[in-house]
Amino acid sequence: MKIGLFKEVELDLEKELQEIKRVLKIGLKKLEIKKVEFNIIIVNNNYIQKLNKEYRGIDKETDVISFALEDDKTFNPKERVLGDIYISYDKAVGQASEYGHSLTRELCFLALHGLLHLLGYDHMEKEDEKIMFSLQDEILNEANITR
Repeated sequence: MKIGLFKEVELDLEKELQEIKRVLKIGLKKLEIKKVEFNIIIVNNNYIQKLNKEYRGIDKETDVISFALEDDKTFNPKERVLGDIYISYDKAVGQASEYGHSLTRELCFLALHGLLHLLGYDHMEKEDEKIMFSLQDEILNEANITR
C-alpha cells in the first residue's frame, strides 16, 4: 500500500498527516484491501473551489473531493491506483470548530470519507449513507479518533 501525502498549503501538518495515514491503514485493513495507491492533497479553499467548479460545475468551496481513477475503464495498471483525495484545510479548520472536535479528527474523517468514495461507497441514497457513515464511524472508533 502506498499513500502519497501532499500539501498545497504552507503549514506544519506532519503530526496530522501521520495520523491520517494511520487511520487510512486501519480502514484498508478492515476492508481487506491490499496493494493500492492513492494520494491525499491538502489545499486551500480557493484551490478546491476551482476543482469543484471545473469538475462538478459547483462554484463554491467544499471540504473534500475525490477523483477515482478506477472510474476510467481505460486505466488498467498492475496495482490498484485508486485516485486522488483533495481536502480543503480551510474547511477542515472551520468544521472542526463548528463540530467541537480537533483538527486532526476532522482531517482524518475527511481523508477516510474521500477514501471510501474512491472505493465506490456513496451517500446519495439514505441506505447507502447509512452504510458509508457507519463504516466511517467504525474505523474512526477503532483508530481512537473521537469527537
